[in-house]
Formats: sequence, C-alpha cells, structure tokens
Amino acid sequence: MVSETTEAAARDVVRSAPVVMLGRGGLVAYGVVHLLVAALAVQVALGDRERVDKKGALQTIAEQWPGVALLWVITVGLSALVVWQLAEAVWGHRGAPVGNRVLRTAVNLAEAALFGVLAWSAASIAASGGAPSKQPSFATVVFGLPGGPFLVGLAGAGLVVGGGYAVYRGITHAFLRELDLAGAGLNRSQLVTRVGQIGWAALGVAYGIPGVLLVVAAVRFDPAQPTGLDAGLQAVAGQPYGPVVLVVLALGLVAFGVHCFFDARYRKA
Repeated sequence: MVSETTEAAARDVVRSAPVVMLGRGGLVAYGVVHLLVAALAVQVALGDRERVDKKGALQTIAEQWPGVALLWVITVGLSALVVWQLAEAVWGHRGAPVGNRVLRTAVNLAEAALFGVLAWSAASIAASGGAPSKQPSFATVVFGLPGGPFLVGLAGAGLVVGGGYAVYRGITHAFLRELDLAGAGLNRSQLVTRVGQIGWAALGVAYGIPGVLLVVAAVRFDPAQPTGLDAGLQAVAGQPYGPVVLVVLALGLVAFGVHCFFDARYRKA
C-alpha cells in the first residue's frame, strides 16, 4: 500500500502542471535550437564554415547579450522534458498492447536521453559563461576506450537507425499519437501534420549524416575523422549541388523547429 501510495504521489508530481508547463517550454527551446541549426546550415551552404551541430547552435545563443541566461532557461525546460518523458516511459503506456508499449517506452527513453544530453550541453556552455568548449570530440574519447572502434561504429549505426526511425515517424504520421488535435480544427490539424512530416524526415537525414561519418571513422580506425553534424554538412556542401541540398535540408529543419512549437501546444499531458 505504501509503495502504491508513493508511486501515485510520484506520478502526480511528474505530471503536475508546473512540470508539464516547463516541459512544454523545453519543446519550444528544442524548436529554437533546430531553427538555429537550420540557419547555420544555410551559412555552410553559402560558404561559411561555422559549427552547425546542436552544441554549435547553443554556442551561438551564448554569444548574444542575454544568451547565457537564456541557456539556463533552456536547461531547465529540457530537464523538465526529460522528467516528463521518463514519466511517460514508466506510466504512460500501461493500457497498450505489449509490442506497442515496448516501442513507445523505447522512444520515450531515447528522447529523454537526447533531451538530457542537450540540457547538459546547454548547462555546460552557460556555466562557462559562453566560452568555446575545448573538450575532445566524442569519437576521440571513445576511441581511447577498450573496444573503442566497435563502440564508435555502434554509436554511428545507432544514429543511422534513429535517423531512419525519424523518417519513418514522419512518413507514417506516428508523431500524431503524441498530440491532441481534437480542438485544433481541420485546417490546423492538416498544417500540423504536413509540417511534422517534413520536419521529422529532415531530422532523420540530419541524424543519419553524423551516424554514417562515425561508422566510417570506426572502419578506418581514425579518431581524427570529423564525425559531427557540422563535418557532415560541410562534406555535403562540397558535392555537386551540395549547397542546394543543404538549403533544402535547412528548410526541413525549420519545419521541425515549427513542429516543436506545435508539439509544445498540442502534446498530450
């Protein structure tokens, strides 16, 4: 009885209005980050070689006057979003069939991890006062571990699979399961659906690029191989019609950023 009471109390806390409100703010922050990534991708298409990954987008925020304070706000919102997703993983799918429950729980856990990494990045940049990070890359660190090349390749394959699943979510409208569009009206519902389709597909491509680079680095046993999203987009920019492809991808990331705003508005609490 005590454990059930404790569980019910914990469930009430993580689904309380303040946590949900902060989580919706985290979704807005996540959308803003992707709009910045899109803007930086256009800069790469135009010949500017600035960093364009998510941490680079956060660094761009930090360089503005209120940027460090805004990063702390983003950190709080994303942290609340982590709590929200973990709560959904534990309590959100109990009435669903076993297969759907496992898949949706895995998605919640993956999103919680992603939001957690981004929150940690925002907090670390804010704590440094916006100073550029001098930490070694993910691939450099992991290559130094036992079985490093295998782990790097596994991480790359995971990103490719995650990117493919993001595209699948867009094509099949699976993201609509998380939204409550009952009162949105037909035109707004169609708009949310189309923007989500484009945005999730673009996000999948954006995740797949660094995943492929990580796999290449693992195969070549090359810790110095550039593996971030910035490196991938710069590689794309160097190909025939690469700048055009980058601009199209940037427009897709803008769509995902807008989708995050819709997600914040219509996400089921």
